[in-house]
Amino acid sequence: MTQASTSERFDIAFPGRHWHRLDDGRVQCDVCPRFCKLHEGQRGLCFVRARQDDRIVLTTYGRSSGFCVDPIEKKPLNHFLPGTPVLSFGTAGCNLACRFCQNWDISKSREIDTLTETATPDMVARAAERTGCRSVAFTYNDPVIFLEYAVDVAEACRARDIRTVAVTAGYITEAARGEFFRHMDAVNVDLKAFTEGFYRRLCSGALQPVLDTLAFIRRETSAWLEITNLVIPGENDDEAEITAMCRWIVATLGPDVPVHFSAFHPDWKMMDTPPTPPATLTKARSIARQAGIRYAYTGNVHDAEGDATLCHHCGRVVIGRDWYEITAWNLTDDGHCRGCGTPCAGVFDGPPGTWGRRRQPLRFL
Repeated sequence: MTQASTSERFDIAFPGRHWHRLDDGRVQCDVCPRFCKLHEGQRGLCFVRARQDDRIVLTTYGRSSGFCVDPIEKKPLNHFLPGTPVLSFGTAGCNLACRFCQNWDISKSREIDTLTETATPDMVARAAERTGCRSVAFTYNDPVIFLEYAVDVAEACRARDIRTVAVTAGYITEAARGEFFRHMDAVNVDLKAFTEGFYRRLCSGALQPVLDTLAFIRRETSAWLEITNLVIPGENDDEAEITAMCRWIVATLGPDVPVHFSAFHPDWKMMDTPPTPPATLTKARSIARQAGIRYAYTGNVHDAEGDATLCHHCGRVVIGRDWYEITAWNLTDDGHCRGCGTPCAGVFDGPPGTWGRRRQPLRFL
């Protein structure tokens, strides 16, 4: 947590939820498993949740580090409205401290000036509608820490028949996850590794709350779920660990949850770690398929085979991809293989979109 002057007052102080007072006079934030215990004027480790007037407030409500229209496949979501554009935005701060963070300029920011855009929830929903986006994604930094803003945006979007996507590390408490995820239509959870040691050393966090979140999303919500695993050489690329992770996914979440094995590139505080060899990702994908995962992908590398969605029954390519561009479509409008009629797990609504790999920054001013 960050100590500030007890006289400090925050320009934006939206009432937070999920907190309680302690007997020693501090106030505890109950949104994430860090349970930051704050004196007046202090911020939590995430930097955006703070104590003011004996309560927790969110200091970034309605403010963003920027808006952009992306392909939905970039989140990555390969089985949720393929080919469609998604309005993406984040705020600042994070409740993990990953040494390999690839959005560190946003997630590690301690400068509110990073937040250059201001938008009410209805403004976000109207912008998505105006730009033809089928969904809005909370991404770039973890939306768990701006729960109140994300939930309000999700409600505004739902009123306009626009869906919402959370791209998250899943580091959230049992108390908060019910409210947060019941508002989401799709979720990509970054399962960073499958050992407590990795989470403790490289993220200053813990694995078990993430596993609990994954199980909750799958069992207790209607949100479409996909998983990303950033494969870091020498840290979480051991074949035994990948095997154990994939077996847990199949046993606990089922074989239909897509898993994206993504390439690491040196960044933030791990500049001396080499990039992930493509062969490592190919092997991870093979391990996943052998473990029973029906939809396994490679990411952050150019790999048409690793990008393709296969029918788990007949093996036909039902969705071909070149990066974020759809190159083949062999599904019916309701998501069945045209070859054998087997359903492909996912959220499909008519023919695929044609947004492709475009990335379009959006300004509200």
